[in-house]
Amino acid sequence: MADTIIGREAEREILRQRIESNAPELIAIYGRRRIGKTFLVRQYFNDTFSFYSTGIYQGSMKEQLGEFRRQLEHYSGHKWKVAKNWFDAFAQLREYLESLDGNKPIIVFLDEFPWMDTQKSRFIKAFEYFWNSWGATNNRLKLIVCGSATTWMRENVLSEKGGLYNRTTRSIYLAPFTLHETEQYLISRGIKWNRYQIAECYMILGGTPLYLQMLERNQSITQNVDNLFFVQNAPLAHEYDFLFRSLFNEAIVHRQIVETLASKVVGMTRMEIIAAAKIEDGGLLTKALRNLTDCDFIRQYTAFGKSEYGTVYQLTDLFSLFHLRYVKGYRGQDKHHWQNMVDSPSRRAWSGYSFEQLCLHHIQQIKQKLGISGVQSDVYAWKGKGGQIDLLIDRRDQTINLCEMKFSQGEFEITKQYDKHLRERAESFRSAVKTRKALHQTFVTTYGVKKNMYSGNMQTEVRLDDLFAE
Repeated sequence: MADTIIGREAEREILRQRIESNAPELIAIYGRRRIGKTFLVRQYFNDTFSFYSTGIYQGSMKEQLGEFRRQLEHYSGHKWKVAKNWFDAFAQLREYLESLDGNKPIIVFLDEFPWMDTQKSRFIKAFEYFWNSWGATNNRLKLIVCGSATTWMRENVLSEKGGLYNRTTRSIYLAPFTLHETEQYLISRGIKWNRYQIAECYMILGGTPLYLQMLERNQSITQNVDNLFFVQNAPLAHEYDFLFRSLFNEAIVHRQIVETLASKVVGMTRMEIIAAAKIEDGGLLTKALRNLTDCDFIRQYTAFGKSEYGTVYQLTDLFSLFHLRYVKGYRGQDKHHWQNMVDSPSRRAWSGYSFEQLCLHHIQQIKQKLGISGVQSDVYAWKGKGGQIDLLIDRRDQTINLCEMKFSQGEFEITKQYDKHLRERAESFRSAVKTRKALHQTFVTTYGVKKNMYSGNMQTEVRLDDLFAE
């Protein structure tokens, strides 16, 4: 096994258990584009597969079958007839795999699985037959299918309908890196930034490994951002468009939702999205919202004190937030665009909001610092006449943390006016929701809260360093 994989301990343990099992395994790995699915599998197995093939983006059925046959010849060392369809192709794969002697696991990796399913190819039917008629009876077979097209993976592999229902023995959703994993990855590449700079990087690129791989270690974070987004032919200038096309079948609807939510940072209800984006209510919208939630583009939460009908959707994908704010529609010729915005009001406003989203991606680390990892709790937001609270942690131990998230270059100072606002908002919240629980003012900041006559009204604090916990 390769030791160059950063993080992913839980996923590696799942692979280990399934490969060592005495039963046939069908493992589905999915997650957004560029997140490292292929890298994880290939590095874990050190490219020692019994068979490996990958789909071709927008390739024809003939091209997909041709690549599949080339891989079959590569692994088997034999020539094979040109398969007329996928039923023939999987029959050939079965014939080859049956010829493998010994007791070692037969590891088959089909990458970019959804791309193999071209129109009218009956690919999924052929695969179902291959698995149900033979694969599911071979205890040595460990078949891994992997894909970025979340809609397709959900409907055809993870769905409760169809021939593969209940057939996958394990599904793995590969999430973006955490701050801890991002730091470890940057260190492995010789990039020595402080945690403030790493947080800034995370607020722009998210925890997407391939984007992080594009960073140059001899450049500052600001120089890297200019080179990735704003110079001529910048490599990530058009990534947003391709990201949606490769992930979702109905990319137009998904983009409409994301771009609508980007215009209202506090989030929107389903009916507000329908009205603002002019999207028809129905199953297509439900599916798109679910897919976007599954892929960490948006979060879905219930406002405190509301029923499920008060569900709010909020855009939390940091890469999309940055793209829509600064890259989309950019027509300038300033190759130092980001550097020249270093102290602009726009950049300060963006960094404040993006830091809030970064915190929402690290709720477990916040709970760990607060010492409540083992306490049952729910996360909410609240908006009332007294203001808005973007993060509430409602705990079973009769306590609610009212969290303030502040991104600053030094210690955050609570002024007399701000202290008054916090106290009035807390009382407004208590009155509105009629709770008897203790309310703890909690600050999540980059460098902590400056000690003064008002900081004593804060019960708990979390610093940026705490968000880097494993």
